[in-house]
Amino acid sequence: MTAHNPVVAAFIAAVNNGDRSAFAATLAPDATMSDDGSERDLDNWTEREIFSAGGRFTVESQEPDGLTMLARFRNDTWGEMTTRWRFILTPDGSKIRRFETGQA
Repeated sequence: MTAHNPVVAAFIAAVNNGDRSAFAATLAPDATMSDDGSERDLDNWTEREIFSAGGRFTVESQEPDGLTMLARFRNDTWGEMTTRWRFILTPDGSKIRRFETGQA
């Protein structure tokens, strides 16, 4: 399943392709994130949990706006787990201002 929101779809494609440049292009310059309710350093977390660990998404279900979803997420560190993702976009809808993830 592809994400309904084009910015989120680009984020997921960048993760699945291991494309750091495309990933960065989806984010606002001051983007933030949390994992399991704890604030994380976005650059450190994405390098450790996604890019250096072969992170990949499979969207399982999502809200109609495409900004909240359940996904199977896997990486080489933790294996596969069901995760919940919530994305907050910039006011013009062109970039991700924040994402929140955690085990579902």
